[in-house]
Amino acid sequence: MQLTVWTYEGPPHVGAMRVVTGMRDTHLVLHAPQGDTYADLLFTMIERRGHRPPVSFTTFQARDLGSDTAGIFQASLRDAAERFQPKAMLVGASCTAELIQDDPGGLATAMGLGMPVIALELPSYSRKENWGAAETFYAMVRGLADKSVTRAPMEGRRPRANLLGPTALGFRHRDDVREVSALLARMGVDVAVVAPMGAGPEDIARLGEADFNVLMYPETGDTAARWLEKTFRQPVVRTVPIGQGATAAFIAEVAAVAGVAPVGPEESRLPWWSHSVDSTYLTGKRVFIFGDATHAIAMARVARDELGFEVVGLGCYNREFAREMRTAAALYGVEPLISDDYLQVESAIAALQPELVLGTQMERHIAKRLRIPCAVISAPVHVQDFPARHSPVMGFEGANVLFDTLIHPLVMGLEEHLLTMFREDHEFHDGVGPSHLGAGSGGEAPSRSLARVASPASGGGALVGEAVNSPTPGPSPEPKATKGEREGSGGEVSLVPGEGGWTAEAERELLKIPFFVRGKARRNTESYARDRGVGVITLDTLYEAKAHHAR
Repeated sequence: MQLTVWTYEGPPHVGAMRVVTGMRDTHLVLHAPQGDTYADLLFTMIERRGHRPPVSFTTFQARDLGSDTAGIFQASLRDAAERFQPKAMLVGASCTAELIQDDPGGLATAMGLGMPVIALELPSYSRKENWGAAETFYAMVRGLADKSVTRAPMEGRRPRANLLGPTALGFRHRDDVREVSALLARMGVDVAVVAPMGAGPEDIARLGEADFNVLMYPETGDTAARWLEKTFRQPVVRTVPIGQGATAAFIAEVAAVAGVAPVGPEESRLPWWSHSVDSTYLTGKRVFIFGDATHAIAMARVARDELGFEVVGLGCYNREFAREMRTAAALYGVEPLISDDYLQVESAIAALQPELVLGTQMERHIAKRLRIPCAVISAPVHVQDFPARHSPVMGFEGANVLFDTLIHPLVMGLEEHLLTMFREDHEFHDGVGPSHLGAGSGGEAPSRSLARVASPASGGGALVGEAVNSPTPGPSPEPKATKGEREGSGGEVSLVPGEGGWTAEAERELLKIPFFVRGKARRNTESYARDRGVGVITLDTLYEAKAHHAR
């Protein structure tokens, strides 16, 4: 077992909670010890849901292990059934409770609750969250779908489709459902059932009435979609409409399956992008992509084919989709990274030095440490990635959202770089007052000088702004090297820890290079140094390498 600070996926019972939390009239009872009861935190704080998740826990304690824990589970199940009165009950065990082997499914069946009870097998030590969500949804579909339903003839009615896969705590699932439903409506296709999110047991029962299924999220809906295809002979639309090109392919596949006419985008910013100055400025930027397989593969296509980026790294954390990831990576000529170890992902990003990272909240933190712009395109995500506004990533409107998602980190990164680059300039440094107040114009306009307030920690105090009438100060003096920044004779600056052969002075100069070419400058300089046997890259080495590669 590996100890870790971050994890891309939780245990499978978290996937079960994601499924049931998005549903109606359904309740999950988890056999779990005190300490495993964090459902409220996940769904009410991170996703900002307006109601508590329909999950109950037995919350047995250490002292209960010597007594009847099975009785504790049955009492909790009976209380939940009487209090919430769901139309269907799910039972399972958390990773810790799995070890005591109380068999929640058998215990629940023996109680005769008078409602459908679905037992979940959630092997916590061999499977993870997305698998748990897919298995829970599949168990519900198999247990509740009415196999006797028949589809009405197509004559005189519109085609009907089920949307499969969206769950609670999914990346933009709520907005994607709305966008895909509107797109199907424009094509003359009605949405029969959206499941599991928004569905109740009665909706699951009538899944077989639809003419075909749209698999929105394979990680959570593929197993159920395969069973429905086999049981009800329902075709499955598998193209995930993320990006302009994929949305067009999705429309073509729906049109072929449903026998309707395809439609085009109502409004797209892609033509504007293709003719803009930004397109030439950002074309060819190197991007590293990591997340769940569905979003990572889709975003690689968007990045290369629609925005002109170069995909230099591609990977996913869910090993169940390793084959699909390897196939996709081959299209871009890169080695796929299939790992749930964020430290391995960080090493790959550091080695490739891309100009942009697209990933999860883990990659957001990694990119921040490496000073690389980043955009979040996949779960796991934080509260800021559940916006109050409509913000899909699927469909034509989703393509517009993705345009902003990918471009803004680069543009804002350029602005931040320019502010940093000119921070010591005599006109733009921090001590200069706002330009609209006339600072530096030779008049008596107030400017902001720096007053020092005593601080016990610093001895000399911390700098704070104080508005005074004073001349515009000059540039801040270059900070002197501290003890330990120099080594040997000649005042050579010491190596920056972990930077592999760069002096501190050279590193500071490297940071003055715009971020979107900084990685290339680093690689060229290190290549130049290796070819000439230079062990320590100094400021002179940096400029020599620049002159060499400019020839």
